[in-house]
Amino acid sequence: MARLFAAISSCMATFAWELISTNKTGKVWSLTSWLDQADPNKGNFELKMDPKKSNGVFLMRGTEILWMSGPWNGYGFAFLPEMLSPYIFNYFNYSMYSDENETYFSYSLYNSSVITRFIIDVTGHMRELLWFEESQQWMSIWSEPRQFCEVLNSCGPFSSCSEDTTSCRCLRGFYPSGKQQGQDGGCMRRVALTCGNGDNRDGFFMMNDVRYPVSSTQQINSSYNFPSGPQVSNSDAKACGEACLSNCTCSAYAYNTSGLCLRWYGDILGLEQLSAEDPNGRTIFIKLAASKFDNGRGDREDPSQDILLFDMEMSITTSSSNFLGSENPRKQKRKDAPFPLFSFDSISLATDDFSSENKLGEGGFGPVYKGKLLNGKEIAVKRLSKRSGQGLEELKNETMLIAKLQHRNLVRLLGCCLEQGEKILIYEFMPNKSLDLFLFGSDIEGLLDWGTRVRIIEGIAQGLLYLHQYSRLRIIHRDLKASNILLDNEMNPKISDFGLARMFGDAKLQANTNRIVGTYGYMSPEYAMEGLFSIKSDVFSFGVLLLEIISGKKSTGFYHCSSLNLVGHAWELWKGDRVVELMDPKLKDQIPCRMQQRYVNVALLCVQEMAADRPTMSEVVAMLTNELTVLNSPKKPAFSNARNMTNSSNQPANFSVNNVTVSLMEPR
Repeated sequence: MARLFAAISSCMATFAWELISTNKTGKVWSLTSWLDQADPNKGNFELKMDPKKSNGVFLMRGTEILWMSGPWNGYGFAFLPEMLSPYIFNYFNYSMYSDENETYFSYSLYNSSVITRFIIDVTGHMRELLWFEESQQWMSIWSEPRQFCEVLNSCGPFSSCSEDTTSCRCLRGFYPSGKQQGQDGGCMRRVALTCGNGDNRDGFFMMNDVRYPVSSTQQINSSYNFPSGPQVSNSDAKACGEACLSNCTCSAYAYNTSGLCLRWYGDILGLEQLSAEDPNGRTIFIKLAASKFDNGRGDREDPSQDILLFDMEMSITTSSSNFLGSENPRKQKRKDAPFPLFSFDSISLATDDFSSENKLGEGGFGPVYKGKLLNGKEIAVKRLSKRSGQGLEELKNETMLIAKLQHRNLVRLLGCCLEQGEKILIYEFMPNKSLDLFLFGSDIEGLLDWGTRVRIIEGIAQGLLYLHQYSRLRIIHRDLKASNILLDNEMNPKISDFGLARMFGDAKLQANTNRIVGTYGYMSPEYAMEGLFSIKSDVFSFGVLLLEIISGKKSTGFYHCSSLNLVGHAWELWKGDRVVELMDPKLKDQIPCRMQQRYVNVALLCVQEMAADRPTMSEVVAMLTNELTVLNSPKKPAFSNARNMTNSSNQPANFSVNNVTVSLMEPR
């Protein structure tokens, strides 16, 4: 049986947790959730020990397995590598004991002055809570499952789940089982294994950068379906593979240099594809039929046919609590928070209750604070103000987009918080704040030399190129400006603020909107006047930003006797062959004449009035990085400013001057 109990001593102020399994009786003990926040009756979720004695722990909803810890490896559970991180390992004492009568796992705290408790909340999350005496509140310091891919069988058998691409993909040699879109039917073999017919020429294909699967779902007894974890043994790599090949039910194996062999039997469940940079990535070998290797090139099917097209909005913007809290979450479209989720208490603690000392700045959306988590990680906290007009849709949009993008020139989103009516986004902290402070800030302007500016320009261009051409879906940023370019400790640029961004399919070139949002001075004329936007709209914004970087002057606050704005001023200087007058005087003689001419030429090509005349970001990158690329002469740019455009249309607008995106609705 399984038994779990918690003992909290008011004297020792420690938490002890035990799971015990014994064959003596049929009695089952488990830790269960409450029915709801106010009702302590038995809820929908329970935690219990694996009756197959794999020394693993399962989170269940009824008879359905939602999550498993993996087997005990002597130091921690296989699927919980964070147990061995210094942040956790130095605080908790783990113990696993087994004999012929019983097996149990327990943990307690080394520091008896620390008060913690372990719960399963009503959404199906396991949480470790830490008591903070000063605030007199509990704060969550650990939670599982944290992401969609961590929910068992989220993609079905023989498929891989990816948090980066928000999709489930059939493994090589498999195809979708035919279930309706959005369900977890998983995948089936294209060709049956030859094992068992006397002609065993099956083989394996190698998958790198994965999180190990949990294996097949097998009927253990009349009450529960428990997945069987991998079979673990000690052997060399060759013997490990041969053992799997000779067993008709073995589907995959893995081997590490310490001599540990893992073999999975039956359907492969819970395989997650990680990024190449993820240190938790492992290598696994999946068994395929002999015919898949006969041509010497392995599987030839178009991998695009093996993608399970799950609803993008649902799988990104639905929180993990929704995956755990509904009877069949993949059939429902929820409008709740994206994940991972931070508690309001943890953000309040990290920012010292949003103190003014930690305030980094404020835009039209609200203030941004610097914070530090308990593990020492510095974060930036964007707290949307109620008066900003940016609501849940903008927050969902930003999270949906940026959480799944991976590029060195895009800011990384760490999570969000929607508790207590708040709308908060948590980002990686950028110690050098935003580009506009260096270009226009009175205290630190002038600290950018020409080499640094070139690196920033090229980094922004590479980030936009990724959004337009190399991300899974084409993304139009729609609010590119100096204040939305953040700088890390090495002054590398990162594009931020995706609240106004839009996604396009590969075949779609432009779209139209009645709701004009963004910042005047950076908007392309077709967007500001007609609501038409495309990748060329971002190119226009990039051209304006490029002029600001090389001149050190604001686009929207600049006026010259002969021109309306910075773009117009640059055009007049270009025509008069006087581009040297546009250069930031702080750069003095740092810029060769040919480079001055070239960068102004590129900028003016980007801000041409007709969208069709502007280059793509691919062409812009080539112009900036290859001096052999021939540049065309620019045509007359668009002349527009916020003052004379406010009466040009009857459409409502979200506009700003002074580089702040706001949601002020008035006729233009």
